[in-house]
Amino acid sequence: MASQEAFPPQRQDTQPGKEHVMNPTPQAGSQDYKPANKLQGKVAVVTGGDSGIGRAVCYCFAQEGATVAFTYVKSQEDKDANDTLNMLRDIAKQRNSKEPMAIPADLGFEENCQKVVDEVANAYGGQIDILVNNAAEQWAQSSIQDISEEQLERVFRTNIFSYFFMAKYAIKHMKEGGSIINTTSINAYKGNAKLLDYTSTKGAIVAFTRGLALQLVDKGIRVNGVAPGPVWTPLIPASMPEEMVKNFGKEVPMKRAGQPSEIAPGYVFLASNADSSYISGQVLHPNGGVVING
Repeated sequence: MASQEAFPPQRQDTQPGKEHVMNPTPQAGSQDYKPANKLQGKVAVVTGGDSGIGRAVCYCFAQEGATVAFTYVKSQEDKDANDTLNMLRDIAKQRNSKEPMAIPADLGFEENCQKVVDEVANAYGGQIDILVNNAAEQWAQSSIQDISEEQLERVFRTNIFSYFFMAKYAIKHMKEGGSIINTTSINAYKGNAKLLDYTSTKGAIVAFTRGLALQLVDKGIRVNGVAPGPVWTPLIPASMPEEMVKNFGKEVPMKRAGQPSEIAPGYVFLASNADSSYISGQVLHPNGGVVING
């Protein structure tokens, strides 16, 4: 892809953001993607799978033959979730996989994470092979003094507590060859002055990924992460002023934001034992050419 024109100025006043009202609509799939049955017979759980990177991951996993269950925020993401579910149903018929699931949940609390895992396990005979921790929220603030205790707790609950709790319960159903993939961010490595609490959670995810990888290595479960750079998802218009949206992604060497469809194949790579059986505790960096340490 060549350097993009500026995104049209746009703003969504509520979070989570909604994909179906974005201009242009993010790309979940790509004609260039060629599935190879890498996840045939696998069961995958994707948090925040209704839109953005999560939807693209669901799309690629389903194309690879996986049965996919994803979570979303009830009432606020119903249309996006329904669109994603219908897309997955069409793919499941073609790939002969089981009926996909969309599960509404606030994952910031342990009880809700346990319920999600139990629902997926009960639906698919106790099988969970892949967990993608992807749910996230962010709120731009110019100063640490503007971040309330309520906001700090909320961001940490969504962005790292949910990862911890989902993994805690999912691994009870995972066998050798299982894979956990955590979505972190380029901000964990380079910092971000306007997203201080969000950036802090993303750093915690990197450390969580490394520690859990060591803890689960004897069980044959691999744990890795993906640290995207700027990607065109509903988080952007829902958390940034119009002028920032207009120039979003221009700061990286490729001079453009990525599309979710460009990020999702990295998750397939980390989920597939054929591709990444000797990789654990690592982070992929699809970020438009930014060289970072870590």
